[in-house]
Amino acid sequence: MKIVVAIKQVPARDSFLKVDASGAWIEDEDLSWEINEPDAYALEAGLQLRESAGGEVAVLCAGPDRATQTIREALAKGADRAIHIEYGNAADPLALAQAMAKALESENPDVVLTGLQSDDLGYGQTGVILAEVLGFAHATLVMSIETAGDGIRVKRELEDGWFQHVEMPLPALLTIQSGAAKLRYATLMGIKKAKSKEIRLVDAPAASGNPSVRLEKIYLPQKSKRSQLLEGTPQEVAAQLVDKLRFEARVL
Repeated sequence: MKIVVAIKQVPARDSFLKVDASGAWIEDEDLSWEINEPDAYALEAGLQLRESAGGEVAVLCAGPDRATQTIREALAKGADRAIHIEYGNAADPLALAQAMAKALESENPDVVLTGLQSDDLGYGQTGVILAEVLGFAHATLVMSIETAGDGIRVKRELEDGWFQHVEMPLPALLTIQSGAAKLRYATLMGIKKAKSKEIRLVDAPAASGNPSVRLEKIYLPQKSKRSQLLEGTPQEVAAQLVDKLRFEARVL
């Protein structure tokens, strides 16, 4: 079985972020970088599927030259090879999905796995858009995968502790739920082997047309304090308080 896992390099979670001069993104020159955590769970799911069904795991990463560090990390954890799309701006999920689909034309994968969303942009769209571009069956919030005849059977997480089991044909694209499995660490032997594993470089396709998404401005959350006196009988005040918690604070 040929398994492709899409991964992304994102700023480390403990990074101190500053808005850059354009106001549309962050200053990234002095940041440390790591694999997107939801994608780490997708990688683990791919490695487990290979262990049970055989085949190979290739990682697919779109990013600048520095993304090689994250690719090597995935290879050290057990991926067999990698495809690196030399891609600059990943803010447009449709253009990114089209670039990834182009890179996969010669691969003919059976299963493509992605994380649920990225830690930096958090769109949660690239995986399902890629499935549509590829014409693959797809499922989201997948907790586990097993082979079932000529296809696969997946367990999806729903709300309130409910789960759904779905049988799907191949090829298929799955977005993996974070926390679905325990992540493995790269071994010393894995780190050594990663240095000799293949990384195929792919040029990003030229941009065509207007982007589907454009970031115009980012800013730090504004902190403010405000007091409001509720008047009326205890019953009226309680009703007003419940309304504000439900519709303004959105905590109920």
